[in-house]
Amino acid sequence: MNYNYLILLAYFISAATSFADPLRDDQAEWLKTMAFAAHQSNYSGTFVYQDGVGGHVDVSRITHVVDENGEHERLEKLNGERREIISSPNQVWLITNQGKVRIERRKGKRIFPALLPEQILMLKENYVIREVAEDRVAGIHVHAVLFKPKDNLRYTHKMWADSQTGLLLKAVVIDDRDRIIEQYAFTELTLGDKIDRSWMIVEPLAQSSLKSPNVVPVLTAKTTDWQIDAIPSGFKMTQHFCYPLKNRNRPVTHLVFSDGLAGISVFIEDLAGRENVNVGLSSQGVIQVYSRVAWNKLITVVGEVPPNTVIQVGDSVRYAGVE
Repeated sequence: MNYNYLILLAYFISAATSFADPLRDDQAEWLKTMAFAAHQSNYSGTFVYQDGVGGHVDVSRITHVVDENGEHERLEKLNGERREIISSPNQVWLITNQGKVRIERRKGKRIFPALLPEQILMLKENYVIREVAEDRVAGIHVHAVLFKPKDNLRYTHKMWADSQTGLLLKAVVIDDRDRIIEQYAFTELTLGDKIDRSWMIVEPLAQSSLKSPNVVPVLTAKTTDWQIDAIPSGFKMTQHFCYPLKNRNRPVTHLVFSDGLAGISVFIEDLAGRENVNVGLSSQGVIQVYSRVAWNKLITVVGEVPPNTVIQVGDSVRYAGVE
């Protein structure tokens, strides 16, 4: 991506008195810059995650380097139990106190500061996008952009990006009562090429005998016997999996939907052999979970959306296959 920073800076100067106006089509280049900056920049810094509802806090250090082979990233958790993920274009390693294990790359999952999708037009279909302020984050001048949903089925997002590179430095999720329910923010950041690269994977490493409990064989399915009648407008299916679970006779069906900022997952699994199944609604920060039983299946919806959305989706799941 060839970013024209002079044009972008000129735009910010001219737009300083009109932040309340929606972004025009010719201003979408700035959103594209924000979307790609996390993938095309070299940076290292410490950021804090805060659950605005439960009060949980995580502190992490991220280092990201781009070279001729692609992206390399190191994500270290600095509080609690040791957890470190080192990724290169061809492999991903998880390091804990129990050892090191090679894991599968999680497709479609965006991690701060790479929260924006490459398809900006997808966002404009579902959110009113406005620039709202100038500020400083981790000592760096930033511009804030507000993503206001066009319905009550998703949350408001506000993001602060470095005015020079477009790198996302802070992001919050806001509910319909203007409460911050999730926040990411850098507390210190180094940009440029003067970043330690000694951790980068150069040669293939011997795989540990430690088995990751989170990695299972995955079979991608092309069709499904299940229909969801009330998925919110703008959410598109991005993935469909069928995979086995331990002590289960039949695989779980997993459908993934996204509107560009928020994700919704639908899990459908056999009820046979299950005891003490919990149904109803629960939440953890921005994540809502809703479960119900139908067709002798446990249907679970997990989403970064308001409670009414996961309930709407879950209640609309129906079997459409052949009995």
